[in-house]
Amino acid sequence: MTLRRPVWALYALVVGLALHNFAMAMLWRAGARGGTLTVISAWKEVLLLVALALVVAERRALPFSRSFVPDVLALAFAVFVVVYALIPQSVLGGGATHKGIAYALRHDLLIVGAYFLGRGLDLTEKERGWLCRVVLGTAAFVAVFGLVDVYAVPLSWWRLSAGWFQHQLGLDYGLGLSHLPQNFVYNAGENVVFRRLTSTFLSPLATAYLLVIAMFFIPLRRWWGIAVGALLFAAILWTHTRAAVIALAFGLIVLAVVRRRVQLFAWAIVVVVVALAFVKGYDHFAPRTHFTAAEKVVQEQNGSKTPGVSHDPTAAGEASTSEHLTSLRDGAKTVLRHPWGFGLGNSGVTAMRTDVRIKAGESTYTELGVETGLAGGLVFIAWSLALLRGTLRRVPWLGASFAAVLVLGLQTDVIGVPWIAVVVWAMVGDAVYREQIHNPRPISPSAS
Repeated sequence: MTLRRPVWALYALVVGLALHNFAMAMLWRAGARGGTLTVISAWKEVLLLVALALVVAERRALPFSRSFVPDVLALAFAVFVVVYALIPQSVLGGGATHKGIAYALRHDLLIVGAYFLGRGLDLTEKERGWLCRVVLGTAAFVAVFGLVDVYAVPLSWWRLSAGWFQHQLGLDYGLGLSHLPQNFVYNAGENVVFRRLTSTFLSPLATAYLLVIAMFFIPLRRWWGIAVGALLFAAILWTHTRAAVIALAFGLIVLAVVRRRVQLFAWAIVVVVVALAFVKGYDHFAPRTHFTAAEKVVQEQNGSKTPGVSHDPTAAGEASTSEHLTSLRDGAKTVLRHPWGFGLGNSGVTAMRTDVRIKAGESTYTELGVETGLAGGLVFIAWSLALLRGTLRRVPWLGASFAAVLVLGLQTDVIGVPWIAVVVWAMVGDAVYREQIHNPRPISPSAS
């Protein structure tokens, strides 16, 4: 492992991206503001670019082959992103600002850069083993941090970090939780509020997604595997993120089919049953918190706008579930009605940060379809399926985790989580390259 062969950068990104939001929020509280904090927070993009540049310099070319389908699709997707960044917004009917286009360009190309980094590092088996251990160690730390925080640290302490979201990122979530993201808590209705595990990501969703991915890295044949698995699964439950449970079960089913193991089907059933029971009884043991007087007023106003909405987390018509389904349906309709796209910066968090009308939100696929047109969205899907196929053939457990990520993409902007965008796409890039070039014999996590 040398400076010119930057495997070290990948290790640093695995750990650093998991700690990023917490570190930036603490720096904001310490007095770092504006341009200074923006420069500091760009460390991840700078490190990825430096690592990719070193790979290109070492190989004297971009790790690309015209005969390798995933490479071609990755480059085609990147071309769509760049072209749609250059087309004037007025031509496409979009309203994005120059800042929004820059944000979206970084957002969409991050997975391409990570893929070619993983594709070009040509990791040894020893390095892959260490990478798996770093991922598991990071996930275990995130889980422990979150479980301690959710019971030991009051919500009032986190309210002091709201400026990182509101002022630095431009994500004003309103007074409903004093400018913190609403999903910091689970609102059971009638001002009954419970904490959700947010950990170092300051998000129950991003935390749950990392933990779901890491679950597939656990070598259950090792003596410590069961203990780590129980820890990570407990943390997933405390995030109160139902989509993560569904994705975990789906990944287990995919792995069961690929490996033809009935036991994995049984584990998928256990995951769903335990999660259902946990969610149903959450208000009996969850860490309870409270709205401030100002927050109560806002919450009551919001509640009066949606009378009769169920707060039962297991109900089909539950508020959050209905919102996700409606968003997915509306986004798909927008893409089909406007198949040439609106250009970069018109969807999701990017549009929200730049005060632009959101054409589609939450789903990775509808957001990309809105920004790069139906054709660009289809290229991304084709690339994702090619990566899934190659990874499942070579590294089934990693392929199953990638399948879980693709399912999560239906209801969330999964590539908007930098840890997933960088770490997962880099590892998948390495896996499909191995499947194409090297010994096709499948690798188990215990071998890593």
